[in-house]
Amino acid sequence: MQKRKLGRSDLEVSSIGLGCMGMSHGYGPASDKKLMISLIHEAIDRGVTFFDTAEVYGPYVNEELLGEALAPFKGKVVIATKFGIQMENGKQVLDSKPERIRQSIEGSLKRLKVDTIDLYYQHRVDPSVPIEEVAGVIKDLIKEGKIKHWGLSEAGVETIRRAHSVYPLTAIQSEYSMMWRSPEEELLPTLEELGIGFVPFSPLGKGFLTGRINKDATFASSDFRNVVPRFKPENIEANQVLVELIKKIAVGKDAAPAQIALAWVLAQKQWIVPIPGTRKLERLEENLGAADVEMTHEELNDLNDALSKIEISGDRYPAEYANRAGK
Repeated sequence: MQKRKLGRSDLEVSSIGLGCMGMSHGYGPASDKKLMISLIHEAIDRGVTFFDTAEVYGPYVNEELLGEALAPFKGKVVIATKFGIQMENGKQVLDSKPERIRQSIEGSLKRLKVDTIDLYYQHRVDPSVPIEEVAGVIKDLIKEGKIKHWGLSEAGVETIRRAHSVYPLTAIQSEYSMMWRSPEEELLPTLEELGIGFVPFSPLGKGFLTGRINKDATFASSDFRNVVPRFKPENIEANQVLVELIKKIAVGKDAAPAQIALAWVLAQKQWIVPIPGTRKLERLEENLGAADVEMTHEELNDLNDALSKIEISGDRYPAEYANRAGK
């Protein structure tokens, strides 16, 4: 597995990471803990060194899973986790008050069984707390040795600039895939200018770009795709044109559709590290195989030209969540 550095920082990770949320949160019932620990170890055996979680996944149980799974590999892997979303009465609430950040870091350190967090993201921007205040707390925590690097998730470019001026950001996390290319407009140029790495989540379009979801698909009640407009049957049907394009390229490359989708993300910039998630070994191997799929400049240009002619149907978030992104 090749390595990449996130921006101009010294944080080097595997070129493809592992998003661990779906193991215990968001995509239906949680998977068996022992099986997921085994899968995480299989990922390490295959060269993965970058693992992504968050306090709110579960909440707490996903961090506990990683803490147990990665305990034997201290100093050999990079763990990213997040603060800033709390569960209150079954609903997600944004809270990045300084005292809450300090509570969160102590909890995460304990659950992850580490002395310092490699990469600590603000999960969503809290409009009630100035980002300069958040950055100041993070700066103190870095001085105290509790954090090595920090980042923001789904933040707008103005917020990124303000945060970066207080203490340099190592990475920004946002959704990015052939299905959601908005980061190309403002975000990617800003990150390149400032020397900040980019960690795309949902690089497979929440599973859609694998080609295994059609209009007859059903999702468990605890699978958040139930409320995502993009996954309404009529939008799934309309967006098959993108899947057909990817499948056509995959045949020519003797690759799986998921590998083409990930190879496209990897080809955009050398400081981009996608974090596809999975619960299955065969999918893990398939995803990691994307690092070996090479796309020429001409192939990328042709693909991007074809993508520009496809209009994606359905929003990526329901309104409640869309309002929290890009602040």
